[in-house]
Amino acid sequence: MKSSTAVVYTTFNLADAELVRSRLESAGFHAEVLNETAALTLEGYALAAGGVRVVVPASEAEDAKQFLKDDEAQSGQQENN
Repeated sequence: MKSSTAVVYTTFNLADAELVRSRLESAGFHAEVLNETAALTLEGYALAAGGVRVVVPASEAEDAKQFLKDDEAQSGQQENN
C-alpha cells in the first residue's frame, strides 16, 4: 500500500491473517497482509519479525478495528446459541 497504513491485526498464523484480510475486504476495507513469508520460512522467524500483520490505510484503521471487534463479539454470541 502506498499511503500510510496502520496495523489492525497481528498473528503468528498466516491462515488467521488471510482470514482477517478476507473479512475486512468483504466489508469494503482495503486490507493487506504483511510479513506473510515470515510464517512460511524458519520456525520462530515470524516471532522475530513481529508476526504476520494485517494492515489497512490509516484513514480506515479505526473503523476496521471496530469492525473486527464487533465481528468477533457477534461470532461469540452465535457460538453460545
